[in-house]
Amino acid sequence: MQPQHFRYSEQDGVATIRLDRPERLNALTFESYAELRDAFATLHSRASVRSIVLTGTGRAFCSGGDVKDIIGRLFDVPEADLYAFTRMTCDLIENMRRCEKPIVAALNGTTCGAGAVMASAADVRVAADTAKIAFLFTKVGLSGADMGAAWLLPRIVGLGRASELLMLGDFMAAQRAYEIGLYNEVCRPEELEARALEWARKLAAGPTMGMAVTKRMLNAEASMTLGEAMAAEGWIQAECMKHPDYLEGYRASLEKRAPDFPNVKARS
Repeated sequence: MQPQHFRYSEQDGVATIRLDRPERLNALTFESYAELRDAFATLHSRASVRSIVLTGTGRAFCSGGDVKDIIGRLFDVPEADLYAFTRMTCDLIENMRRCEKPIVAALNGTTCGAGAVMASAADVRVAADTAKIAFLFTKVGLSGADMGAAWLLPRIVGLGRASELLMLGDFMAAQRAYEIGLYNEVCRPEELEARALEWARKLAAGPTMGMAVTKRMLNAEASMTLGEAMAAEGWIQAECMKHPDYLEGYRASLEKRAPDFPNVKARS
């Protein structure tokens, strides 16, 4: 993993992706969209990574697509090029959801447009108390249903709040975002990195298959009937019971210790 458009590091099973264009409020370009899309696809199968932190540098998490580098260049282009771009942005979000490693979005500041959707695609959102958020699409004459926002948001905050956020496009303060369930935690800016890493390390300590399957089923069950969900959960739980993690959990309970899931395969 040697990205050109963001910073990347790994430590103790936690990968950190840090958007790093602070002078442009970490706005995305055509190239950074594509590189992020590919990064999450790679992390899905990267054995050394058990959880991911996505954050930004400076005053913003991500301010969306760069006005000059993207928006200004998309006028008067062929229809096929427009769709290729919008499909690429959707592929980024889809890859985040299909990446079966927990993703923690550490929102260090302004979060809007594509940045707000990336935050929504994460599994957990930890925000500095300065991290206001907005789904700005209708403000610039576009649909609020962009990059999967209309699929993600109602499942996080409910249809009414999602309608408010996507139709109005107004900024929401961090405390209010926490109150409606959009943020999992709000903290002081100087505490953000430590709190996000604490979340990520706790998630990384979980069972490999159990974490992956939980995220997979959260995605899949949105379109299932109750009967289909029960059948799927019954089958997948039986599969988990055949995994070495389940035996490790059992042994840890008998031995009155914390399970050591990250190393279970090495010992099995």
